[in-house]
Amino acid sequence: MNFNMKIERPKSAQPIPPNATKVFKGKIFDVYQWEQTLYDGTIQTFEKVKRPDTVVIIPVLDDKMILLTEQEQPGRGFFVDAPSGRIEEGEEVMHAAQRELIEETGYEAAEYVLWKTEQPLSKIEWVVYVFIAKGCKKVTEKNPDAGEKISIKPVSFQEFLEQAKNKQFRAKELVADLLEALYDEAKKEELKNLFY
Repeated sequence: MNFNMKIERPKSAQPIPPNATKVFKGKIFDVYQWEQTLYDGTIQTFEKVKRPDTVVIIPVLDDKMILLTEQEQPGRGFFVDAPSGRIEEGEEVMHAAQRELIEETGYEAAEYVLWKTEQPLSKIEWVVYVFIAKGCKKVTEKNPDAGEKISIKPVSFQEFLEQAKNKQFRAKELVADLLEALYDEAKKEELKNLFY
């Protein structure tokens, strides 16, 4: 993948209409409201939240190990995750993926493959971009945000799939794909080919 390639943002299945009014602006979340005519002719106020899009990166090393993170954040406690984070205002998706990978792991990738994009919740305008970062090499020390305690956890491909059953695994957008590969040998091979 060209590191400077612009990635198109997928359209929402339920977009915020042009006549919506922003009724709240927060540090992460904005709230929009609009009047909507229902099937019986009555009018109701609809509402949708908008937040910055995020990237999730699955770093793959040359020895086929996958890097996950073990993290703590204030008010959240311990969890396991893939390196991930918000796309900053005006930042390109690819640059966000590269930045989050190096900040949370200290690694750079030789190649990025956009695995999937999804909008996880219909009431939140928010896209998650999931990348597989291949040929990762350590280039510096990790530099997480002040509100993150992060340690790196290398896992095998099988251990990565097993995370789907781990209640502390935060990358919920990956769980369905990992479970499918865990219990379907053809899907497992398909995913393995994508990763390696």
